[in-house]
Amino acid sequence: MSIEQTLQTRSESKCELCAATEKLAVYEVPSSPDNTANECVYLCATCSDQVENPDNVDANHWRCLNDSMWSQVPAVQVMAWRMLSRLRGEGWPQDLLDIMYLEDDVKAWAEAGAESASDDAVVHRDSNGAVLENGDTVTLIKDLKVSGGGFTAKRGTAVRNIRLVADNAEHIEGRVSSQLIVILTQFVKKS
Repeated sequence: MSIEQTLQTRSESKCELCAATEKLAVYEVPSSPDNTANECVYLCATCSDQVENPDNVDANHWRCLNDSMWSQVPAVQVMAWRMLSRLRGEGWPQDLLDIMYLEDDVKAWAEAGAESASDDAVVHRDSNGAVLENGDTVTLIKDLKVSGGGFTAKRGTAVRNIRLVADNAEHIEGRVSSQLIVILTQFVKKS
């Protein structure tokens, strides 16, 4: 049985990411350990184009990953993880990444082929220079008056599950007193 026939059977002749049924083709997942059907996915033309051409990405098309990320097929899991990682600046993909589980070998495969951070990528650093990531916990190092909030966020307050502002290395978002606020990175330290 050919790779394409194997994938047609496995996917029930549907795109393994968005479930479309037209213009399907075999897509070999980059950085795959082998070159077998287990390292390939069956994709529609829309998914394939957006995977290959990041400039063509329509974030709303990828809401289908909410379902396909739970596939039992490692190659599908890898593709879902990579697309969610690429789109994490949208907000909702980060929520899915937070609940997605990958076996260690599958996660290593996903990370191996993920887009590497370019030299001009925005890097968020706390007041001590530690790199911040989405989901980190930080502590305020100064009392901060919250504009429009009517309160002051006290020094020593822990801000859990922060979100990075994608286009500004000096801003993060987090909840203080149940209110979502933007915080300057110079006023926090990573916990």
